[in-house]
Amino acid sequence: MQVTETKNEGLAREFKVVVPAALIEEKVVAKLDEIKDQVRLPGFRPGKIPAKLLRQRYGQSVMGEVLEATVNENTGKVLNDNDLRPAVQPKIEVTKFDEGGDLEFDIAVEVIPAIEAMDFKKLTLTREVVELDDSKVDETLERIAAAQGTTAPLARKRKSKTGDVVVIDFLGKIDGEAFEGGKAEDYELELGSGSFIEGFEEQLTGVNAGDELVVKVKFPEAYGAAELAGKDAEFDVTVKEIKEKKPAELDDELAKKLGQESFEALKDAIRKDYGREYESVSRQKMKRELLDALAENHSFELPTSLVDNELEGIIGQIKQAREAGQEDDETKGKSEEELTDEFREIAERRVLLGLLLAEVGRKNEIQVTQEDVNKVLVAEAQKYPGQEQQVIEFYKNNPQALQALQGPVYEDKVVDFIVELAKVEDKTVTVDELLKPEEEEEAPKKKKSAAKKAPAKKDAEKKAPAKKAAAKKPAAKKKAD
Repeated sequence: MQVTETKNEGLAREFKVVVPAALIEEKVVAKLDEIKDQVRLPGFRPGKIPAKLLRQRYGQSVMGEVLEATVNENTGKVLNDNDLRPAVQPKIEVTKFDEGGDLEFDIAVEVIPAIEAMDFKKLTLTREVVELDDSKVDETLERIAAAQGTTAPLARKRKSKTGDVVVIDFLGKIDGEAFEGGKAEDYELELGSGSFIEGFEEQLTGVNAGDELVVKVKFPEAYGAAELAGKDAEFDVTVKEIKEKKPAELDDELAKKLGQESFEALKDAIRKDYGREYESVSRQKMKRELLDALAENHSFELPTSLVDNELEGIIGQIKQAREAGQEDDETKGKSEEELTDEFREIAERRVLLGLLLAEVGRKNEIQVTQEDVNKVLVAEAQKYPGQEQQVIEFYKNNPQALQALQGPVYEDKVVDFIVELAKVEDKTVTVDELLKPEEEEEAPKKKKSAAKKAPAKKDAEKKAPAKKAAAKKPAAKKKAD
C-alpha cells in the first residue's frame, strides 16, 4: 500500500492511497477459495467447482466485498499509523479502479484537536445548601390531605367558589347546533382545576344550586379537535348541586393508605424527598457554573463538521417546534440564516465542552460501568409504569438508543471527577433563592451558558390526542401528556 498525505491544514487531513493490483487479486482468490465448499452448482460436487467457473459466477460479488473490506482496512491503518483520531466518520472516495489494476482512493478526515485541560484544582465552585424547615413539609401534607379528601353537600346554602365541586348538566352548541361529545349529565367539575377550556369554570364561580345559565367560551386555535378549534361556543348549563371538599385527616390511617407505617414516617419521607430534590437542583446549578468556567478557560480549534452537525440539530429542533406551533418567542419570524448566525456560538460551545469532557474522561480512564447502565435503564423504565420490561427490552435491542441514554451518565461522571478536584464552597440559601428562575438571578459579567439558552435543549410540550379528549369532554382544555 502506498500512502501520500495531500492535505494537512488545521484539523483537516487528506490522503491518497494506492493498493497494488496484486494484493487485490490475492484477496479475491482467497475469498473464492473460502466460499468454494459452500457453493452448489449442478454437475459438480461441493468443493470441486473449477476456479474459472467459480470466478465467472461469483467474481463480481466477491470483488465488491474485497474492495469494501480493503478500503475499510487500509483507512483504519492510515489513521492508526498517523496517530489520528477522527472527529467524524472519514469521507472516502474511490478515484480509480479497473479489474486487474491498482485500487486508488482518497481519505478526507477532520481530527480531534490536541486538548490541554486546565488545572482543575484552581477552580472554585459554589454549592448551594438549603436548610429545610417544616413549612414545605406542612404545605405538602395539606395538598395530600386535599387530594385524599372527600366531597360533601354544602352544610349551608351559599354561592359556589374556587375549590368547590359543582354537579352540572351541560349541552354545548356552535352556531346554535349541538356538537358531538358536547353533552353530559351529573358531571362533577372542580372549580379552579383547569380541566375545562379557559373561561368555563370561571363563569360557574359565584352561582347557586338550581341556577341555569349559558356559558360562552371560545375553543383555542390549537385545540385538538379540528372541527372545534377556534370556534365560539355556548353551553347550556344547569347547576344541580354544589359540594365542598373535605380534606382527609392527617393521621396514621392516611399515612398507611399512602404506604407509610405512620404519620411521622410520612413526614420523614416527604422531608427526604425535598432533600433529594433540592440536592439535585443545587448540583445542576453547580454543574452549570462549572461548564461556564470550563468554556471560559479553554480554547482550541474545533472540527467544522462537528459544529455544523450540532448547529444543524439546533436549527432542526427550532423548525420542528415552529411546525408544531410551539416555537419560542425569541426565534419567531427569524430566517434560517438569522438562526444560523445566532446559534453558531451555542453550537461551538457545546462542541468545545463535549470534546473537553470526553478528553478528560479518556485520559483519566473514566468509564460507564454495567452497574451504571443498569441504574439508568431502571430509572428510564420507571417513567413508564406497567411497561417497564418493554422499555428495558427496547434499549437492549437498540444499541444506538442505549448509547444515547449512557451519554449523560458519562458526562456526569466526568463532571463529578472534576468537582472532586475543584474547591467547593458551600453557601446556605433559602428554598426560594435555590429555586429562583435563572433570568431573575444576577447576570454574570460574561455570557451565560449558551447551552441553557438553546431552544434545542427544551422539550416540546406534548399535547393529549385531540380526538380522544373531545370524545371524553370536548369542553376540556388539552393537557400535557
